[in-house]
Amino acid sequence: MGNFDRKIEIFFEYMFQKEGYNMVVEGLWNTVLIAVAGLLIGILIGTLIAAVRVIPKYNVIPRILNGICSVYVSLFRGTPIVVQLLLFYYVLFPLIGVNITSVNVSILVFGLNSGAYISEIMRGGILSVDAGQMEGGRAMGLSFSATMMKIVIPQAVKNIIPTLGNEFIALIKETSVVSFVGATDLYKAFNTAGTNSYEFMVPYLAMALIYIVMVLVITLAIKLLERRLRKGDKSM
Repeated sequence: MGNFDRKIEIFFEYMFQKEGYNMVVEGLWNTVLIAVAGLLIGILIGTLIAAVRVIPKYNVIPRILNGICSVYVSLFRGTPIVVQLLLFYYVLFPLIGVNITSVNVSILVFGLNSGAYISEIMRGGILSVDAGQMEGGRAMGLSFSATMMKIVIPQAVKNIIPTLGNEFIALIKETSVVSFVGATDLYKAFNTAGTNSYEFMVPYLAMALIYIVMVLVITLAIKLLERRLRKGDKSM
């Protein structure tokens, strides 16, 4: 027990006397920023792709767009996110001469990756909405796109809230790979703490605890949102 107490003492000494907490705060901020921004970008891309996938394929343009979306989804779902990070940061952007920070690259890649998964989630949500909703909107004189955006998609989003919550949790955990491109996240912050203090047990335990707390908070927020939406449905 005394040995473990000494480990804790070394950890706190590094955190506060050597100001290691600054890197932890930066890592926590970047972790949340990458996950939140990635989710928002993913929702936008995923909604657009899902809309393209469900529109009637009566002419050439919808078929071409559907083909492009299929390739996009297959590409980002078929490769590990760490490979995507490495390709974008060390290959794609240097080739086109774009200088971009590791955090911004991470946000972009996480958004593109999430968009591929959310497109399938959203497509399932759209298909779960009664077909009469689309028919009713068209009967009122709304265009297909207007009916989709104003009637169908809002209902689809309510159906997929739990799945979107799971996607957000997955993004939070997957941010641990952004250190491969030099971004400071929770993993890099606590790994640096272990390297500088020559003691990894307590930093890794603290890192795991922070991840668990974040996941519990997100889970609670999703449950509260679901409960509120259910109350709204009942009041109608």
